[in-house]
Amino acid sequence: FFLFVCRNLFTRKQNARLEKPNDVGWKLFGKVPIRENSGKDPKKLQKEYEEKAGRAHRPLSPKQSVRKNLDFEPLSTTALILEDRPANLPAKPAEEAQKHKQQYEEMVVQAKKRELKEAQKRKKQLEERCKLEDSIGNAVLTWNNEILPNWETMCCSRKVRELWWQGIPPSVRGKVWSLAIGNELNITHELYDICLARAKEKWRSLSTAGADMECEDAGFSAADREASLELIKLDISRTFPNLCIFQQGGPYHDTLHSILGAYTCYRPDVGYVQGMSFIAAVLILNLDTADAFIAFSNLLNKPCQMAFFRVDHGLMLTYFAAFEVFFEENLPKLFAHFKKNNLTPDIYLIDWIFTLYSKSLPLDLACRVWDVFCRDGEEFLFRTALGILKLFEDILTKMDFIHIAQFLTKLPEDLPSEEFFTSIAAIQMQSRNKKWAQVLAALQKDNREMEKGSPSLKR
Repeated sequence: FFLFVCRNLFTRKQNARLEKPNDVGWKLFGKVPIRENSGKDPKKLQKEYEEKAGRAHRPLSPKQSVRKNLDFEPLSTTALILEDRPANLPAKPAEEAQKHKQQYEEMVVQAKKRELKEAQKRKKQLEERCKLEDSIGNAVLTWNNEILPNWETMCCSRKVRELWWQGIPPSVRGKVWSLAIGNELNITHELYDICLARAKEKWRSLSTAGADMECEDAGFSAADREASLELIKLDISRTFPNLCIFQQGGPYHDTLHSILGAYTCYRPDVGYVQGMSFIAAVLILNLDTADAFIAFSNLLNKPCQMAFFRVDHGLMLTYFAAFEVFFEENLPKLFAHFKKNNLTPDIYLIDWIFTLYSKSLPLDLACRVWDVFCRDGEEFLFRTALGILKLFEDILTKMDFIHIAQFLTKLPEDLPSEEFFTSIAAIQMQSRNKKWAQVLAALQKDNREMEKGSPSLKR
């Protein structure tokens, strides 16, 4: 009996399914019923469903037709002002729709203008870059084929001096610097190797237990102690930190360390002084190691550099006094403002002179300063200082002591090259028919007479 009942029940369920062939069944995301259309083409199914829903062949709204006809459509949320409101909100009034249409068209016009302006700017930048590259290429040929082979006869010519002012191409910069700085000390590559070997030996001895005690026992001078491995290491880590090439593990770390160490053995009377690392680093970027050492040693042997690195206070004050003569001559208003605020040249000049502007200016701009410095000598260092003051004269005259000092010890990083050199060019290094060298010599003479107690000066 139980089997009979189950069989009849199963038969009734099968008949019920057969009697309802059009049962809706499952719907996928509310679309076409699966059972009813399982054998049809999906595209046809979609078309039939859209016809049933009343969405097929629906005419475009005015907003949609406007957007379709536009040649340019910015990919931003501003285009949403042309969309219809949601179905649960009232439709836009005709006036508001028209207003939105006008606003959108104005946005499109402004976007087109901005895009055109940016395209023109990019084109101009590309043209300027190509022009600069052509100029550099031509300058390289001139330096290599005409000037360098005939250095002695051409280095002082007007043509070469003009090319010099425009900046020496990087590929020949090292050669020109070496020739311009010269080698009055007659340093050879072999001498560099000897000095470096001595430095390494000293470092090994200092790295053993009790470096300070060993220095005293060995009778090392104060300059030798100042030139210890730790001090040089500390300064190297601060040299152009953004470049990451002179720090520990960088490609030029050991080279910079070697040159500074070799110099301390070559000139123990000078030793290592903070700021030297920047000068050596700039030379390393443009010269081979031994040649960089030769240029470095000869450069520091110049009167101005020697006065500062040996901390000759009397001579440093003479340089500051000469600078102020030309400061007052060129920028009297700013000079008076500095005097009023008791801002003396040593506050900003010492750092500039110690590093030859390589720490204070962007590296490419500092190299251009070096170009002309190699041509004109120490005078150009002070002319550059006056050029900086002239460039920012309007700003500086509105500052007090603290803000002036802060500004000059950390100059803006985005200095425009051409404006900067135009400002330097406007500085006249002549006061009462006397040039820099004459003014400096006169001040040195006065200082010597004062030290001797000259009767004329007493009166």
